Amino acid sequence: MKRKLLFGERMLLGDGTEPFNAVIPFRLKGTFEEAAIKHALFRIQEKHPWLKALISRDQKNTPWFEVPEKNISIPIRVMTRKTDEDWLHESKKEWNISFDGHKLPLIRFIWIKGEEVSDMLFVFHHCICDGGSAMSLLREFLAVLDNPTVDIGIEKPILGIQDVVPQNLLASRKQQFKAKFIGRLAANAIKFIPIGKKAIERKEDYLIHWKFDKELSRQIITHCKSKGFTVNTFLCAILLQAFSKVRGKAAFNKVSCPVDIRRFAPQIKDDHLFAFGLMIVLSSNKKMSFDDNLHFMQESVDRKTTKLNPYITMMVMESAHDALDNFTKLLKNGKSSNDCMFSNLGRIQIPHEYKSFTLDTIFSPTVIGPLGNTTTLVTSTFRDEMDFSFVASEGYLPHAEALAMRDEINQTIQLQLDSLITA
Repeated sequence: MKRKLLFGERMLLGDGTEPFNAVIPFRLKGTFEEAAIKHALFRIQEKHPWLKALISRDQKNTPWFEVPEKNISIPIRVMTRKTDEDWLHESKKEWNISFDGHKLPLIRFIWIKGEEVSDMLFVFHHCICDGGSAMSLLREFLAVLDNPTVDIGIEKPILGIQDVVPQNLLASRKQQFKAKFIGRLAANAIKFIPIGKKAIERKEDYLIHWKFDKELSRQIITHCKSKGFTVNTFLCAILLQAFSKVRGKAAFNKVSCPVDIRRFAPQIKDDHLFAFGLMIVLSSNKKMSFDDNLHFMQESVDRKTTKLNPYITMMVMESAHDALDNFTKLLKNGKSSNDCMFSNLGRIQIPHEYKSFTLDTIFSPTVIGPLGNTTTLVTSTFRDEMDFSFVASEGYLPHAEALAMRDEINQTIQLQLDSLITA
């Protein structure tokens, strides 16, 4: 089984030498045998062909996912657990370890082994997996770890754009012309955007993690529901305000928000391995009060989300493979124009009680790569607690400013909730 990488996957893969890694850490309470972990990893490889795939290249140097005849197991690294912070240090280490996609699968597993508590990390190359895929894989892995014979099904993998975009659109001359026209327009425009000769030096990467307890998490959700905006919009507004207060004129007043493509393309199932996503960009109106801004931004979210079209977007991108190098250079060497990427995975629907162990915590995933500004805030909610992972690099956002922003975010949230009580 093999297929060419889609445009978005090729962009994330690059030339294959630079890491663009996603790390999914979680904490289990219980005791485990390495054989049971290997079996669970084998079973998810059995279900998902691209977890076995290597990267091959044809005569034009185009990369392909190719599943070898003989299965290559997911590599496991085992280390002794010493502190509750080990997963943080290992996450940062794993960001910078490249995958050798010609020899090994684009996934590995780290077991930080303790007597009664273990921290475990899935590490993926981002070109095979988004946040939704990662959560499905984690759910399946835990199910098999608990019950080695459980049926987790078999994925019918996406083999190309034809498995996502309806045939009537792919065959439409009007849609083909539209996609090629937009693709050519964008490809030509990219050539005239000024970029530096070198990428900005990232310097040291870092991770700041924090968590809200159940009561505070519940208050945030209740507050947002009562006011008519989403938690995502609420946190975006607070994040933009934090950048403005801490960075002043250096802030761009722009935050990029990934949107799960599965909401718009039902052909992509929850358990499909897929890395292509949609994106909207949000800004606040500095002339408005914070409360008015929330409704202004929610209207912007609703309007922009309604206009998202995964099918024409994929057709446009697939018509522009020859512009990939210029687009990648723009992302790497162009001046940053947004403050941060903000991703909210929402409520993670994975059981926490199993027969032989307990899933104590899922830490919000982290991802970092070479394509421009690395500043990313990821949040998720598991067992009714909101969890935050703030990733950035000193070359884009000094660590001291990131800490100040974390404090500003937390203080602003508390002020908003306090005002609700006193109103």
